[in-house]
Amino acid sequence: MYRTLSIYSFLIAGAIIQGLAMSLFLFPHSIPSGGGAGLALLMNHLLGLPLGFALWVANAVFLLFALQYFGFRWVFRTILAVGITSTTVSLVSNYVPLDRLHLIPDMAAGSILFGIGVGMLIKAGASSGGMVIPALMIANYRSLAPGKVMFWINMFIFLLTSAVINYKIVLYAVICQFLSTNIIDFVNTFRIPRPRFLTANWRKR
Repeated sequence: MYRTLSIYSFLIAGAIIQGLAMSLFLFPHSIPSGGGAGLALLMNHLLGLPLGFALWVANAVFLLFALQYFGFRWVFRTILAVGITSTTVSLVSNYVPLDRLHLIPDMAAGSILFGIGVGMLIKAGASSGGMVIPALMIANYRSLAPGKVMFWINMFIFLLTSAVINYKIVLYAVICQFLSTNIIDFVNTFRIPRPRFLTANWRKR
């Protein structure tokens, strides 16, 4: 029971952090945090779909593939994470006034927070959806770092997004991905050291 509570607390926190990174720092500058977010920005730009709903649409197809590959529990946790992230993005986008005055600090803060959020989701046995799903499939099959795999998969989406919206986006997106994917790998491999309790040997000193 305690383990389950810890996992879902970690998952919820990671999803909220990811949503805040996207809505507060990256989306105001049209910077895609990943391939799924890039598709969401394209749908928002071309079809006028709200960003939160567009994230759901971008993730739907990949979740169907993930059900067979990763199993129901993983997909359920990912759906929960995507739902929390999409809700966070929708709430912040609709109710928090945002500006586009601070590109470099926003990009740095958004990349770091996004990497922490996605890393927490992977550690909780879920993902942020989107291109993370095929990235994890390839990473598990080839024993590669998931962040590095995700970086290269997302490049194609970034090029498409930059061609449709703004050519500068690909540069910003690459910088964002470089920072966030390294943080994802760090969080994913980080191990919290267990406290060393007093022992009989210590008492003898």
